[in-house]
Amino acid sequence: MIVVLALLALLAAACQPQIQTVEVTKIVTQEVEVTREVETIVEATVEVTRIVEVPAAQPEIAPETAAVNIPLAGPLASRDAEISGMAWYGDNLILMPQYPNFSEEAGDGFLYALPKDEILAYLAGETYEPLEPARIPFTAPGVQDTIAGFEGYEAIAFVGDEVYMTIESETDAGMEGYLLYGAISPNLSAVTMDTANLVAIPAQSSVGNMCEESLVMTGDGMFTIYEANGSGVNAAPVVNAFDMSLAPVDPVPFANVEYRITDATALDGDGRFWAINYFYPGDEDLLPEADPLADEYGEGATHAASDGVERLVEFQYSADGISLTETPPMQIQLMADGSLRNWEGLVRLDESGFLLATDKYPRTILAFVPLPEEEE
Repeated sequence: MIVVLALLALLAAACQPQIQTVEVTKIVTQEVEVTREVETIVEATVEVTRIVEVPAAQPEIAPETAAVNIPLAGPLASRDAEISGMAWYGDNLILMPQYPNFSEEAGDGFLYALPKDEILAYLAGETYEPLEPARIPFTAPGVQDTIAGFEGYEAIAFVGDEVYMTIESETDAGMEGYLLYGAISPNLSAVTMDTANLVAIPAQSSVGNMCEESLVMTGDGMFTIYEANGSGVNAAPVVNAFDMSLAPVDPVPFANVEYRITDATALDGDGRFWAINYFYPGDEDLLPEADPLADEYGEGATHAASDGVERLVEFQYSADGISLTETPPMQIQLMADGSLRNWEGLVRLDESGFLLATDKYPRTILAFVPLPEEEE
């Protein structure tokens, strides 16, 4: 009996370690599973870190130039003047109202002349008095009766004592421009147009109230610039070209430029010129999907905060085509009250900058916009 009990005790002692080994093995297996879960969490953390480290693109803020207002006196200071074009005749700035007879119902009205030295004196701080342009009697016999849907004069240019203008008209058939010429008296006593020789210029799009807003002389002729040249409304724009007798010649391809072109300077010695590029948000027909100039050069602070556009754009002219230069657009600092200035007149002022004039929106404004210092 004692021997049997001893044998049973030995068997129990031998079996106990095997049971403990099985339990340890289970514990080790569980530890391996936990380790795999930790590795998965670490991999996810690395992916999130990479996303955070990607820098966000920052928009470029382009420079803007403030316009210096030059106060006017006399009839041209009225909002009803609607200045639509300007050009130099010698050292006199000629300002053309859209309707020259706006101040008097009788007759064809007046153009206006402002001596350059008076403008320079004001800008130099030598005077602070408003400048009053002199009236030049204007004659265009029967033009409003001859042109159906007459809507006023849009552009003006001079060659010697000859003066050239464009006219805008609109009928049920659509928009149409006209080109005509005349003469100015050297003493500024009269401007007389030849209304028997009118050249019609068809519109390049179906957009309303768009016509030939700019007129540029080339030495042996001239070309007019249609107002709407954006890719969505005028896929293949051209400028209509004419010789000095107003006979049409081959049109010249023009660059696609969004918004409106409302006036242009004369050509410089290298065949370059500047033009007003303007957009009022109410002109929904001219609203593009993108503005390539803003995409390339950025927007100024006031332009970035507004849907409107007031800028000057430089072009290169040749008989084979007119293209944008690589000069960045000059963005004109927008008004603080949010009003947009419908610039319709543009000339260079020597080498210092530009003179611009509005029509009636928001009121009659004559202003100087200096060139950036690096371009003077």
